[in-house]
Amino acid sequence: MPDCLTAPQHSPQWDIFCQVIDNFGDIGVCWRLAAELGARGVQVTLRIDDASALAWMAPQGAPNVRVCSYDTVYAAHPDVVIEAFGCEAPAPYLHALAQRHAQCQQARQPLPVLINLEYLSAEDYVERCHRLPSRIMAGPAAGMTRWFFYPGFTEHTGGLLREQALAQRQAQFDRTAWRKAHGIQAQDCAISLFCYEPTALPQLLQQISTPAPDWHPALIVTPGRATVAVQSTAWAAQVAPIYLPTRSQPEFDEMLWACDLNLVRGEDSLVRALWAGQPFVWHIYPQHDNAHHAKLEAFLDWLQAPASLRAFHHAWNGMADAATLPAITPALLQEWRDCALQARANLQAQSDLIAQLQPFAMEKS
Repeated sequence: MPDCLTAPQHSPQWDIFCQVIDNFGDIGVCWRLAAELGARGVQVTLRIDDASALAWMAPQGAPNVRVCSYDTVYAAHPDVVIEAFGCEAPAPYLHALAQRHAQCQQARQPLPVLINLEYLSAEDYVERCHRLPSRIMAGPAAGMTRWFFYPGFTEHTGGLLREQALAQRQAQFDRTAWRKAHGIQAQDCAISLFCYEPTALPQLLQQISTPAPDWHPALIVTPGRATVAVQSTAWAAQVAPIYLPTRSQPEFDEMLWACDLNLVRGEDSLVRALWAGQPFVWHIYPQHDNAHHAKLEAFLDWLQAPASLRAFHHAWNGMADAATLPAITPALLQEWRDCALQARANLQAQSDLIAQLQPFAMEKS
């Protein structure tokens, strides 16, 4: 990736730092953030250590967004710097930023703002820690303040990423045409699978392999770990899944809108499943100390998940015996759909993440 050029100064300048750990969730969130900031008139530089996934995730790029190497020489003068998910900008960059901060402070000009955009959680600590400062006493950014901004599900958090054009896109989406193009019949229950390696996957595939008079499942499998997980089971041949190629973020959204049940994983796809308004199950990122169990329970509490949906989550995430996975029925899906629609309505009544992040940054400058 080429070095960044100095961006024009007629509109706000934001730099976003992203380190790709695994599974593309971090780059997925950061790209959506960058693209929507660009759509709202911000000049964004996404500084990333591995941009290869953008070739299929965002092949068309986005207006007002440029992509640079993580350690590109500091050249622009950003108003806001975001370190996503606890990553830290390179030391030379922070040193130059701190020097500019001191100069602006001396000249009584607006200060560059340094924000740590945190992971998404429904746990209680999020409301307590949202918007808290951390004075930097040593190191290349000494003298600055790092602010902690927490996405979340309540009005006392930073909210969720939601594009201003999302409702219009959904309203214009031809669900019938999408399903027909992918070989899904009107009476089929389309189930999308975007997962890690759930322990209850064989039980789900067994359900799908035995249709009933009112149960005509069609399994749609995303590439990568979900495809490998399905193909590693003895049920794969009996299920006859529809294997999808890689797809862009807008195309991923459309898949969620077109399906009757979305089995999603990680942070970005959870948020997209919420906006889709269809029944969904979240495969939370597993942690070796099982810290993800409390995180999942907090989310299910916020969601006010009915007992059947909670039981499915527990079996799907290895928190209960895989044999306890509830059998999916039309009645169960309707119950889950009502829950999903209520959750979406509650979230739509709140300000989205960028609508909160922009004034917060201006307030701290």
